[in-house]
Amino acid sequence: MVADGQYPEYWEADVILRDGGTAHLRPISPTDADAVQAFHVRQSQASIYLRFFTYKAKLSAKELTRFTEVDHRDRVAFVITRGADIIGIGRYDRLDDPLEAEVAFNVSDHHQGRGVGSILLEHLAVAARENGIRRFSAEVLPENRKMITVFAEAGYEVERHFDDGVVMLSFDIDPTRKSQAVMEAREHRAEARSMAELLTPSSVAVVGASREWGTVGHALLEHLVDGGFTGRIHAVNPEAFELGGMISYASLAEVPEQVDLAVIAVPHEEVDAVVDDCARAGVKGLLVVTAGYADDAGEGMVRQRALVHRARAHGMRVVGPASLGLVNTDPLVRLNASMAPDLPERGALSLFSQSAGLGVLLYASAHRRGLGVSSVISAGNRADVSGNDAMQFWEDDPSTRAVGLYFESIGNPRKFSRIARRLARTKPVIVAKSDVTGLQLPPGHAVRTSQAPPGALDSMLRQSGVMRVETTEQLMDIAQIVASQPLPGGSGIAVFSNSSALGKVVADGVVSQGMTVARLRTDLQLDAGQSVALPALASAVDSALADPAVHAAVVTTLPARGLTAESVAACLQRCAESAGKPVIASFTGILDAALQLDGLVTAASAGGVSPAPPDATPEGHGKGGVQEDAAHDGSAPAGPSGAPAESVTTAADGQASTPLALPLQRGLPCFTSPGAALAALGAVVRYARWRARDHGEFLDPEGVDVDAAAAVLATARTRVADVELTRLTGGECVALMAAYGIRLLPSARFTTAEEAVAEATRLGWPVALKTMDEHLRHRLDLGGVRLSIDDAASLRRNIAQMERVLAPFGSFGMEVQSMAPAGQACSIRAIEDPLMGPVVSFGLAGDAVNLLDDWAHAVPPLSTVDAADLVRSPRASRKLFGYQGLPPADVPAIEDLLARVALLKDNHPEIARLDLNPVLVATSGLTVLSAAIDVGNPQRRTDSARRAMRD
Repeated sequence: MVADGQYPEYWEADVILRDGGTAHLRPISPTDADAVQAFHVRQSQASIYLRFFTYKAKLSAKELTRFTEVDHRDRVAFVITRGADIIGIGRYDRLDDPLEAEVAFNVSDHHQGRGVGSILLEHLAVAARENGIRRFSAEVLPENRKMITVFAEAGYEVERHFDDGVVMLSFDIDPTRKSQAVMEAREHRAEARSMAELLTPSSVAVVGASREWGTVGHALLEHLVDGGFTGRIHAVNPEAFELGGMISYASLAEVPEQVDLAVIAVPHEEVDAVVDDCARAGVKGLLVVTAGYADDAGEGMVRQRALVHRARAHGMRVVGPASLGLVNTDPLVRLNASMAPDLPERGALSLFSQSAGLGVLLYASAHRRGLGVSSVISAGNRADVSGNDAMQFWEDDPSTRAVGLYFESIGNPRKFSRIARRLARTKPVIVAKSDVTGLQLPPGHAVRTSQAPPGALDSMLRQSGVMRVETTEQLMDIAQIVASQPLPGGSGIAVFSNSSALGKVVADGVVSQGMTVARLRTDLQLDAGQSVALPALASAVDSALADPAVHAAVVTTLPARGLTAESVAACLQRCAESAGKPVIASFTGILDAALQLDGLVTAASAGGVSPAPPDATPEGHGKGGVQEDAAHDGSAPAGPSGAPAESVTTAADGQASTPLALPLQRGLPCFTSPGAALAALGAVVRYARWRARDHGEFLDPEGVDVDAAAAVLATARTRVADVELTRLTGGECVALMAAYGIRLLPSARFTTAEEAVAEATRLGWPVALKTMDEHLRHRLDLGGVRLSIDDAASLRRNIAQMERVLAPFGSFGMEVQSMAPAGQACSIRAIEDPLMGPVVSFGLAGDAVNLLDDWAHAVPPLSTVDAADLVRSPRASRKLFGYQGLPPADVPAIEDLLARVALLKDNHPEIARLDLNPVLVATSGLTVLSAAIDVGNPQRRTDSARRAMRD
């Protein structure tokens, strides 16, 4: 809740509008009076009447004071600005019922239809919930259909009735699955559209273009021209009259048309002035290749933040700074606004990288392997445009079949997880990250670092369905398979070789990757000459692929006389296309350095092996790939079929929609290392299995009272000072857990033996006796726990004995607790991580987690399948399923408990740490014996219930 009189700066946010433009949202302040008046007088008479139910030529001084002076608790107002102008105002006023507030909006006539009202409603709802309000109401004239539509399409259950010529609307503002899905779909469309503006511009201006060979400005202009950009190119340099055979303009103001994309290649001291020129000229997006920002020490980070805020305030997205550039190979665009000398070959793989150096690695590896690309985005310092933005665009892009991303840092993992999970259901997503991603920051990356347990970030990636690798080469190993081959329908692999020893090694590798050897043939006779060997090879492979138990084939060969690797590749490519199943090849032992056999290989050209040309791709992509209709549901338009192609479906909410024909690039994936080939194929098989599986449902457990839990935590937070944490009392733990349907086994502390007897009598005999020391309270072997004490005399003796046994460790308090049914001891932990937000961990209590770190992790929200996976992921989890003849534990009860803990942690970021240990899981039901919960000032989530661009 906002403190009295304190301006809630953290409510400020840059936002993306429906058409892809940007704006700034912030709480209103008294200094906005003149701007509010100017906003009012620009409105039409009709808009003023719809807002105030009467016409007002101007607002009175009293009205301006009331509208702009708010307390940010009972009266809250937001403005959305574009430059210095207000383009939308939204407010709520708390009513006599403290849980309800009246809400109202006013959107500029010139900016209606851009989703301003929806964004205001989202942010007002978040602020209202923070201030204890649970319901909004509004009075709307019947003819104000646009505002009625804003409420109706927000995903809330809106009640309405007609009273005295006015439509009365009311609805609960607690987020629901439907309202969250609506917000995410709108966010998806807006961010995809903003990326489309950057990747499909009609006109590009190079600011800092130069005729001096070797300069960045000269190279960018030359590459745009040589790449055949289909739009108009403008050179901007105040010191030149002509550049690259075209007129050079002194400034953007002199360019005689609207510029969609400005490529900025001037020293960083001049960038701010250029950005201001771009704002005045109405430029839609900026590509900043200039370095010297967060990648530089000193004031670089300050300059970078100022650059981004300056651009966003005027509706412009920023790629960079220190970006390698943007590429779009669509034949209707042919954009090469990058430092790459040539426009890449057309293909179906889209790539994202951050620093320019890694962008070069990705580009070079794709080029060397003959992999065509659809689009390439180098985010540089990733000050604005991120991998999340790119994935939003690629989800609907009919020219993108697979996505590869190299992350040096992840600024918003929860949002990444949400978008990647949706994208991966229709298109393969390959992510390269180092083991220290999230733990250390590369130069120029202004994001949070993670304090989550080791493996949590990798668990999040697996949960999202992405294929995680460590290097660019591993990324390209997988990419060349998914870009050219259909996904395997299972894990049965046919292995072929002309060497029994090599074939056996490959067969063992298949098994080690979690696949099965459906057929093994190691007697291929490839020395008989091409006319004999190739038909025999084709016959063997065709026969195997016709077997329903075979889902893919691996052919690995040693060099054979009279038979070239490219002829074998061409033969296997025909087999793969005929069967519609993936085939990969590994050519080992080849000493000729001129032969490039890591990549897509087709028939030989005169000089050796030719990279595979891209197959047919959808035409007419351009900006039509992302629609801006307000009613658009996030689905992508259908593209004409490429041959061969795989038909899939996609939609912003993960549901089936318009089929997409995603083209396969012609060529056979070839490798010089069988190990690399099998590792890549294994990743693809696991992905195909994930994609084909049931992903479960997102269900809210019964018996949850969010408000009751919030009340307990609000009381506890009064004891929190700054960044310190406070531990909930036993009673608070019981109340908080009960609000989420979790029962803690009753216990009671005592100071004397007689108090212990009284408490045990109240709880009911028999009881357990425990020390309060957090390290010893679960250690039966060290004397910290005594069980099944069934009378007062026995309890007194056990207290005295425990005091003597534990004396060497120190003096601790004790408690008595009701006895629980015997069961397997488990541990559940949840934390609030600065980078990832809520993280839930599960393991089997004791040595498995204490010594072996055998935890499994997941990021809420959890689907039913996520919860099931979480239980089964620890290596020791076999003990829950009838291990060594023991009866199986009640696994559904554990999954239900995990779902409740995940929901609790997702709803309440002020819970810094929650530890349930032990949880005894019996054959029927479970018992939570202990809960330790620390509360602090809540973290600002990187993926909250409001649309906002990250800082």
